[in-house]
Amino acid sequence: MPRDSKITDLAPSAPELTSYDEQHAVTYMRLLDAEADNADWREVVRIVLGFDPTVEPDRARRAFESHLARAKWAARHGYRDLLRRGWPKSEE
Repeated sequence: MPRDSKITDLAPSAPELTSYDEQHAVTYMRLLDAEADNADWREVVRIVLGFDPTVEPDRARRAFESHLARAKWAARHGYRDLLRRGWPKSEE
């Protein structure tokens, strides 16, 4: 599966929601759901982020960890910005 060019190697680390976060809110929810289901990170990074962990294992792992950490941050803190601004229209 080719990697979606809109998924970056590293998720943002800004102290507020970014446009990237808004565009990838559904991706973040999918990551959180996969973690709750104890899914294997390699399967998740391939399906959700579009990285191939067999070709670039270090890069795929960094991308996975970065995006999962951002998803957790957004769930704990960033949602306040979403409530103020409203839900993003799409993940396109």
